[in-house]
Amino acid sequence: MSQQNMTIAALQQAYQTGDLSPKQVIENALERCQQYLDHNIWIELFSMEQLQPYLDALENSSIEEKPLFGIPFAIKDNIELAGFPVTAGCEAYTYTPDKSAFVVQQLIDAGAIPLGKTNLDQFATGLVGVRSPEKWGPCHNSFDKDYISGGSSSGSAVAVALGLVSFSLGTDTAGSGRVPAAFNNLIGLKPTRGLLSTDGVVPACRSLDCVSIFSLTTDDANTVFNVAAEFDANDAFARPNLDTNKGNYGQLAESTFSFAVPKPDQLNFFGDAEYAEQFEQAVKHLESLGGEKHFIDFEPFFTAARLLYEGPWVAERRVATEGVNRQAMLQVIQDILATQEDARADDLFKAEYKLQACRQQVRDVLQSYDFILTPTAGTTYTIEQVQADPIKLNSNLGHYTNFMNLLDCSAIAVPTGFISSGLPFGVTLFSRAFSDARLLSYANLMQQTLRLPLGAMDVACPDSSAAISSCGDRITVAVCGAHLQGQPLNYQLTERGGVFLEKTVTANTYKLYALAGGPPKRPGLVRDESGSEIEMELWSLPTATLGSFLAGIAAPLGLGKLEVKDGRWVTGFICESYGLEQATDITSFRSWRKYLLNK
Repeated sequence: MSQQNMTIAALQQAYQTGDLSPKQVIENALERCQQYLDHNIWIELFSMEQLQPYLDALENSSIEEKPLFGIPFAIKDNIELAGFPVTAGCEAYTYTPDKSAFVVQQLIDAGAIPLGKTNLDQFATGLVGVRSPEKWGPCHNSFDKDYISGGSSSGSAVAVALGLVSFSLGTDTAGSGRVPAAFNNLIGLKPTRGLLSTDGVVPACRSLDCVSIFSLTTDDANTVFNVAAEFDANDAFARPNLDTNKGNYGQLAESTFSFAVPKPDQLNFFGDAEYAEQFEQAVKHLESLGGEKHFIDFEPFFTAARLLYEGPWVAERRVATEGVNRQAMLQVIQDILATQEDARADDLFKAEYKLQACRQQVRDVLQSYDFILTPTAGTTYTIEQVQADPIKLNSNLGHYTNFMNLLDCSAIAVPTGFISSGLPFGVTLFSRAFSDARLLSYANLMQQTLRLPLGAMDVACPDSSAAISSCGDRITVAVCGAHLQGQPLNYQLTERGGVFLEKTVTANTYKLYALAGGPPKRPGLVRDESGSEIEMELWSLPTATLGSFLAGIAAPLGLGKLEVKDGRWVTGFICESYGLEQATDITSFRSWRKYLLNK
């Protein structure tokens, strides 16, 4: 059977030309699934009879009405689909829900067709994909069956990598939406906590859980994200998306950007020289695209990561499984749940204080760079290796992932190459919450320039539908203070698709003042014929995001017209005169940065 391009765009094109129908795609997918039964992908693969109602629902609709029209997807079996059993990888836990999880219903309403429920590490506890009872067995890697697939969303990742579905849903508490992506050459989007509803999802750690998306391309991840990221008032942990995180996918120009990596002595590849080399190559690739690399102290991230399993958050996993006989669980799950049982309320508050200190330490770091880059995992293992040492090796795989939800980060795993055995390698880009669209854009830039084949298939990477080098109408904005590169408010430009153009100075008719108040500290620029040239940066900002940028400017500042040294007039920050009453004249420094350095 020929390899079908299962990207959303390819299937939609085939539907529009009449080359394929949704029924044909589903029939072909079910037939291909039979070739991979020994991969242990499915807990339940649906029959054509069970899928017919979803096909019938498409008869009087179209791609224009339903953005996921006829697109097959897979659902991790800790997420509810009406009328189908949920096991969470534990047969004794099984129940059948009357309605679908909110996120699943959003996808079905958009035309997507669920092909089945996928295998997972029991109760979503693990990063290996082998913690499944004998009835379903360990899920095998899509490239080499001897190797782990990654967990806990193992079956969901392998189903996409082998071209059985176009995308899938996983969950991600400690890395379960990213590690399987790295091990199977996929895009793995772990959205900002709360953007995808967890109503109808069996919890692991309810306060940290995210529904994640596996896809072949960033275009597909973005399409699914836009459908799925609807606010659900019934989810106590839901958060509405921000305007700055909508509609900005692909809005990057061919210019410089900044990214950070852990200091060299803080990188750990667990003796895997090839993984270390692959990461270095990924860093060099980003630098070749205009990225400016910075080293950061990663200890606050590692400190937060240790809290997840070495602190009282293990109790939250016990809450999630209360009522389930521990003897019905795998021994490794029992062992994990038995840890930290003597933790008290005092310990929880102490851990919260420690975590809050970490959040404070990383806040400026997350705002200072376009993204932070790490390996998704420091190495990989065979199934036999993990079964021989299940706790330690699983812990190694969480080295770069466990802190993400504790520190409220958004993240995306991106394939970047292959090691000599033919297994894939990938990195993770992450940033603060509500950076999803921006991270997808940088991931798209990487995928489009690396041009790796899709998943474990012989299908070439297609051209992206996103306009990487342009984003429609734009306006030039001048900044001279807290919005400069490396300053605390620069993210307000970058998260809106802002692109650095040049460093320049004003005409010699401006005075600079350090305004009262803060944080953050801000300068005020005032036109004055006795003034000087003042350092500033010019940024290109999409006009579609200018309104939200303007709304975030606090008095006494506003946007007006500034004169550049070369005679151009551009939109920039100006200060109203009343704001100078308690301000300090710092014109002699001719630069906000120089003032801060000498203050």
